Amino acid sequence: MFWSLSNELVRNGIASAVWVVFVLLARLLLVRLLKVAEVSQPELRRRWLVQIRTATVLTLAAGLTVVWATELRTIALSLVALAVAVVIATKELLLCLAGSLFKMGARAFSVGDRIEIKGMHGEVVDQTLLATTIMEVGPGRLQQRSGRFIVLPNSLFLSEPLINETPGGRYALHVFTVPLRATDDWRTAEKVLLAVATEQCAPFLEDARRGLAFLAASRYLETLAVEPRVAVQLPTPEELHLVVRLPVPVEQRSRVEQAVLREFLNRWSPRGPGQG
Repeated sequence: MFWSLSNELVRNGIASAVWVVFVLLARLLLVRLLKVAEVSQPELRRRWLVQIRTATVLTLAAGLTVVWATELRTIALSLVALAVAVVIATKELLLCLAGSLFKMGARAFSVGDRIEIKGMHGEVVDQTLLATTIMEVGPGRLQQRSGRFIVLPNSLFLSEPLINETPGGRYALHVFTVPLRATDDWRTAEKVLLAVATEQCAPFLEDARRGLAFLAASRYLETLAVEPRVAVQLPTPEELHLVVRLPVPVEQRSRVEQAVLREFLNRWSPRGPGQG
């Protein structure tokens, strides 16, 4: 087999040499004919010389391609196979780099933001070209730091929806639910809950209003109402939910929520005044 391959290379080499000599001799002949030809305009002579040179290069390339077609096909297939192998081997790496470019281009979040993706919830503490590290917050709807760190491959941001809970900087709107029985005095509970939420937000309400107003202006949105609100939901005929929405400093979500709940429980009786 080696002998056959060697003979083929020798034949191709000889054919290539013959072809090169033939084309160069033809070019030389054409140039001499052009010199002895009666051409009145020098520009026309130069144009023909350029065309002869171009035709020589193209003819040489075409002939050598035909001679070495089998070898060139083998090389091309090898390069394609190598490229496919490289892509397969580095697929995750390339996806991580693409995810990093996506994050930067979309300005999805920055260090210090609190994000949630694919059920994982935490504060961003570090970013690299390949991964993003968050400090876990939770589990579930709890707003407590667990002390655990989660390393997310950046490829995740290409395929999973991302929630940024802190687009407004230091302040955010926090929502939590207080479940009641449908037979409880929910009207009094609503008033007490709203009063407690307003009291807890009072120290930072103006700062939160300015921060969220800046966010709305930068995103061309309507100004957000930041005053505490309580909405009523009826998930089942036997159950009633009071949904609280209030502005909080991002790092104090858990503290403010706990303060509101504890003070609400201290002030409210499920059966109303004089019925407990």
